[in-house]
Amino acid sequence: MSNEASFPVLDPETLPAQTATTYPEELRSVVEGREVRGLGDALGLRNFGVNLITLRPGAASAQRHWHSHEDEFVLVVDGTLTLVMDAGERELGPGMVAGFVAGTPDGHCFVNRSAEPASFLVVGDRLPQDDCHYPDVDLHMKQGLSAKFTRKDGSEF
Repeated sequence: MSNEASFPVLDPETLPAQTATTYPEELRSVVEGREVRGLGDALGLRNFGVNLITLRPGAASAQRHWHSHEDEFVLVVDGTLTLVMDAGERELGPGMVAGFVAGTPDGHCFVNRSAEPASFLVVGDRLPQDDCHYPDVDLHMKQGLSAKFTRKDGSEF
């Protein structure tokens, strides 16, 4: 007989859905309806992050952004999402994947334009030297020891 507690597994639905964002107040509305479950943190992973994100209809994953040092990998789990990038928009359904190479200055985000919730898994590095750039809004994020948002000119919110 096995001891269930000794296996590094979990049911994502047992984790609380986080709906808060650290975006400055005036930029938060885009992610209203986003739920994040930190799978990597819950499993004790240290070198890369893994999140299961659910977007309610009308919600976006983030402000459109790109990372200086962080690769990102996305797998659509359920529903239909619209990937928004410089080249335009593309619909992705269950099983489709996307990858974003560090240092590529093409902002991306996912938007749920359907009438049903949609979920995706995102995997990314946890590099302290990462900067996050937001081409559509006056926002910049320096990862460092803790993420810090500023305006693009470096001024505080």
